[in-house]
Amino acid sequence: MRRREFMSMLATIASTWPLAARAQAAMPVIGFLHAGSREENAKRLAAFLKGLGDAGFIDGKNVTIEYRWASGKNEQLPAMAADLISRKVTMIATPGSTAAAVVAKAATTTIPIVFATGADPVALGLVTSLSRPGGNVTGIVSLNAELAAKRLGLLRDLVPQATRYFAMANPASPLTEPFIKELEAGAASLGIHVEIIRASNDAELETVFANLPSGKGNVLMFGPDAFFYTRRAQIAALALRHAMPAVFDDRAYVEAGGLLNYGADWTNLMGLAASYTARVLRGEKPADLPVQQASKFELVINLKTAKALGLEVPQKLLLIADDVIE
Repeated sequence: MRRREFMSMLATIASTWPLAARAQAAMPVIGFLHAGSREENAKRLAAFLKGLGDAGFIDGKNVTIEYRWASGKNEQLPAMAADLISRKVTMIATPGSTAAAVVAKAATTTIPIVFATGADPVALGLVTSLSRPGGNVTGIVSLNAELAAKRLGLLRDLVPQATRYFAMANPASPLTEPFIKELEAGAASLGIHVEIIRASNDAELETVFANLPSGKGNVLMFGPDAFFYTRRAQIAALALRHAMPAVFDDRAYVEAGGLLNYGADWTNLMGLAASYTARVLRGEKPADLPVQQASKFELVINLKTAKALGLEVPQKLLLIADDVIE
């Protein structure tokens, strides 16, 4: 081999190797921020990862995901968001966690953020408008807080003899204000008075249930929130122990033994959030991606729990239910 050819080959190797190394180092990183726990959100996370895979992104292959789970302790979210930002993540995803979305929005105005939230993102200050989000944030809205009035009507249909209505809310959650607003408007239209009770930790949750009046005329609603969601099995058991018919926003409560839920199909929402995440990874700007609203909702009833509570589910509810757990 001539010296000139040999030197040319070395130059080629020297020039291409750093490019390959840089390409490997440039693998995009998703900062995944959530107020709940990984264990309690396993199905939702699986749907998100499937959506990413369908869009061509696989964790560890062509994208890296840095997970931060607050496990129901919202006060830890700001430090977690700051940590992700310090690691210079490509973007932040907060699917299924309104509290995480609000914290991420407050933490950065430059890193793209994709959310899947339970309340109006304009009212929460996440975006300027649904059609033109503006800034660095966009995503999917489930409308679960706005469906409070619908759940109240379903609860009345299920327990027509109810005389006292209670609603549990977490005062530390950004979903609480829109939930209560929609609930009170719906209650007024139905001629129902709802008593708001609050709990933001395990001790308060136990105390609230212990102090609720007993009797078949009392019913309970839960506001959408990660603190309640991560304790759904405990909450379902407490409601049954205290003979309290309760309605929720997510089918996972009913699968854990809760009575009834009506809300967005989160498997579908996580897929939509994953699709937007993939589009941002490919270079699209959140400001150019209109916020999508949930269009798929589900009503799920647990007949075993209804029987244990001495309730007979009306046929009209069974006919419109998307799923009945027996």
